Amino acid sequence: MVASTRIDNIVSPTEHDIDLARASAPVLSQILGRHRDEPAFDETVEFLNENGERVVLPASAIELLKNILVQMAQGNAVTLVPIHAELTTQQAAEMLNVSRPFFVKLLEEKQIPFNRKGSHRRVLFRDVQAYKAKIDQERMKVLDELAEQAQELDMGY
Repeated sequence: MVASTRIDNIVSPTEHDIDLARASAPVLSQILGRHRDEPAFDETVEFLNENGERVVLPASAIELLKNILVQMAQGNAVTLVPIHAELTTQQAAEMLNVSRPFFVKLLEEKQIPFNRKGSHRRVLFRDVQAYKAKIDQERMKVLDELAEQAQELDMGY
């Protein structure tokens, strides 16, 4: 059973954080670019304590860290959500930028799977992300069709 996970531990970067992120993100990008195709890529990042111990991070963690730094460098607040996290309908609605009643309607129409904990609906983060990817893909298809029609009609776009 998956425990309910809160996603309100949002980190908003300070100006100092933004400056550090702007300097660090390109360095991690270069490291990843040089070694991305190596089969056993583990990059050593030396977080040294007083005993000289260091931590070895896998490439996937460095990629994630780079993405966090890129967002922080742009001044964006960041949070980390496990893929198996259960969200409230309010949290999920906020992720999709829709109202909670509209989101509940999507659930009742079985467009997104959910389960009930007593009288409360819970949705998995991965299911919300899958729905978002699906509607984004549908939107892009419609935009492509509109652009094609505009070209055929010589509308100057």
